[in-house]
Amino acid sequence: METLTKDTQKQIGQYVAEDYRTASVFSKYGIDFCCKGDRTIEEVCTKNNIDSNTLLSDLDKIVSSNANQSIDYKSWPLDLLAEYIEKKHHRYVEEKTPVLRQFLDKLCKVHGGNHPELFKINELFTASTGELASHMKKEELILFPFIKKMVKAQIEKGAILSPQFETVANPIAAMMQEHENEGERFRQIAELTDNYTPPADACNTYKVTFAMLDEFEKDLHLHIHLENNILFPEAAKLEKAFL
Repeated sequence: METLTKDTQKQIGQYVAEDYRTASVFSKYGIDFCCKGDRTIEEVCTKNNIDSNTLLSDLDKIVSSNANQSIDYKSWPLDLLAEYIEKKHHRYVEEKTPVLRQFLDKLCKVHGGNHPELFKINELFTASTGELASHMKKEELILFPFIKKMVKAQIEKGAILSPQFETVANPIAAMMQEHENEGERFRQIAELTDNYTPPADACNTYKVTFAMLDEFEKDLHLHIHLENNILFPEAAKLEKAFL
């Protein structure tokens, strides 16, 4: 059985990159593992007044269990991981966005009088998905193709031309800032929805919409984690190997 190294200086993102099941532990403690995965265990425990031994013990229990073994995304080739993110997570956002926007518009019309927070939720979701659409296109047209070129050059023992953006660190920094922006919007949505808990007078559409928003946020967390904690740092390492 696997166990975690009891290292309070290890970054949260490293834990989740090694075993995605640990994300449930960080979520339980209200710790952002995707957008803010570069913080150490010691940092988050001090800031949130959490006992580090208790947190590490909970992480150990998750990793040591044989149930629901986590997919080892960290072992995947970078071109495969980029392709997976595009086909799985980008398509998910594209498919769910119009449905959720339609449902939220309907809820605002029918329930907005009794639940004015719905208008803010709708505004935040609309802004978030608009930004995500632009964000994903930049990844698909600029960043991901360059990562795939680097992988191909590494396999063929060839060279790569310097990209227009000079270094992969530049688009990565921009993408990570945009991840932070969307993470903040969804933190606000989660707060406004009481963590996606429908009110007592909720109709079926209300309940379905909140369940879909909850699923959308969970997918976004995994999406951002795969990029921030695995794809981006590994792409930066690969680029250094060519220099």
